[in-house]
Amino acid sequence: SLVRARLHAIANRREDRLVFDLQTAVAATFGYEGISQRKASEALMRRYYWAAKAVTQLNQIMLLNIAERLQPQADQPTRINDRFFEKGGLIDIASDDLYQRDPHAILETFLLYQKTIGVNGLSPRTLRALYNARRVMDSKFRNDHVNHITFMRMLLEPRGITHALRLMNQTSVLGRYLRVFRSIVGQMQHDLFHVYTVDQHILMVLRNIRRFFVAEHAHEYPFCSQLAAGWDKPWVLYVAALYHDIAKGRGGDHSTLGARDVRRFCQQHDIEREDTKLIEFLVTEHLTMSTVAQKQDLSDPEVIGAFAKRVGNERYLTGLYLLTIADIRGTSPRVWNAWKGKLLEDLYRATLRTLGGHMPDAGAEIEARKHDALVQLALYAERFESHKALWETLDVGYFMRHDASEIAWHAKQLSRHVPMRGIPIDPAMPPIVRARLSPIGEGLQVVVYTPDEPDLFVRICGYFDQSSFSIIDAKVHTTSNGYALDTFQIVTAYAPEHYRDLMSMVETGLAKALEEAGPLPAPSKGRVSRRVRSFPINPRISLVPDDKAQRWVLNISASDRAGLLYSVARVLAHHHLNLQLAKVTTLGERVEDSFLISGPELQGQRAQLAIETELLEALAP
Repeated sequence: SLVRARLHAIANRREDRLVFDLQTAVAATFGYEGISQRKASEALMRRYYWAAKAVTQLNQIMLLNIAERLQPQADQPTRINDRFFEKGGLIDIASDDLYQRDPHAILETFLLYQKTIGVNGLSPRTLRALYNARRVMDSKFRNDHVNHITFMRMLLEPRGITHALRLMNQTSVLGRYLRVFRSIVGQMQHDLFHVYTVDQHILMVLRNIRRFFVAEHAHEYPFCSQLAAGWDKPWVLYVAALYHDIAKGRGGDHSTLGARDVRRFCQQHDIEREDTKLIEFLVTEHLTMSTVAQKQDLSDPEVIGAFAKRVGNERYLTGLYLLTIADIRGTSPRVWNAWKGKLLEDLYRATLRTLGGHMPDAGAEIEARKHDALVQLALYAERFESHKALWETLDVGYFMRHDASEIAWHAKQLSRHVPMRGIPIDPAMPPIVRARLSPIGEGLQVVVYTPDEPDLFVRICGYFDQSSFSIIDAKVHTTSNGYALDTFQIVTAYAPEHYRDLMSMVETGLAKALEEAGPLPAPSKGRVSRRVRSFPINPRISLVPDDKAQRWVLNISASDRAGLLYSVARVLAHHHLNLQLAKVTTLGERVEDSFLISGPELQGQRAQLAIETELLEALAP
């Protein structure tokens, strides 16, 4: 009620929602103004979460008590063992002082909750006893070897793991048994990426991993379920999930700190050395695979080789892949998409081949892709060798960056438009734009074939920006005869049933925009979300040469908004920089994009500084 009263006063109207743009002001009235804006709001929300959690616990006990008095159970309690009964689908304790007399029974409660068929909760008497046993769960309780055995038995159970740990968290037992877990209960993450508190995110990741091992959910992510079917110790992944973000909010690298915490857990719980090393690796590297997949060039054998060296073997790779998928899906419903899934699966398969002794062979890989593309072209009933004119203008980089499906589609759509060898570029040739439903997931795949121009990429981005499309991937290629062959993955907020009309609109509208080649349109000024306004991210830029010092890697991080990629493309075009690859990663309302660029202006420090300055201005909210 105090929070609500101050909320009304600050909003100057009735306002019962503790929305983002009011959290900092409300936090200041409780004395949190001495720290940063983000930390102040996070501290307020954590305090609020804890208070709401305590009220919920007491309210649940009271309502169950009332229900029990109003509707007495006709069934007699069924004895489970000397300490517990099953009563109306709830676990009931044999005596009110059970937990004071025998603290081992606390964790046994949740183990029985997992194991006992027909049980769906705890009785009010049990909940009240757990609430009153808070002080029993001290350091002696946490270091008790019997409790360690019971907790590991819970993780080894074939059913009910997620439900039991969620119930342990609701009753505050999990945070008292795992002291480090208690520090992240109710901790908000105002990073425009996570939508859950840290403890809820961790339990969501655990639930996602658990579903990989349940046959009823195999249809959701078949490849993950296939890998899980061959994984011998699911509990290893459960422990890694439980600790992967457990050090959030402490300062420093939470992956390194979490690895130290999980190492201590493994020592206490008598986990074998090899399993401990794997769990520690998963916690330390839980962000690595998504970073490589979404920010680096997966067509580069050196990228795959370096990642393979980092994971070391197939078991570590598979564990990291499953944890990465579960982690991304557990951050926000808006973060995961089929395109990210494809990037991760491509990285997994390429790394697995390398670990199996099949070192990346560009020549063999290209021949395999060409063969598969020819098979698909035969299904299209294309005329014999119709692809030849196009393929003769394409280099190794093209075939390494496109899979067989894309290569076949490009040949089918573009071969008839390729000029004969020796014929110069025709500047009057109308742009060829083709679109199809993305074979990977939602959205469209668009290919553009036209005489190359310095500002071609920025014009394409400008059209997509003005038409309310978001680019999630771009592959830019220039043929040997001077034509641009650019491929884009785009998504939109329009309903999927309208995609056929959108394909026609994109093919006509983008071709017209490129043909007219008028002044570049100004970036759109889309509405910025409340979260972005309240918790803006300071834009960050990294511009470094790649390993071969032939191209440069540009990484940017900023709050998402309409027209952001187009604004970046305008800066690149202004400095005559050639874009070869763009990876656009949207994490909720934050973007982390990577670009592979080249150009003479990158060789001078003064020019680099000018480019970085202009990019920061373009990224500013």
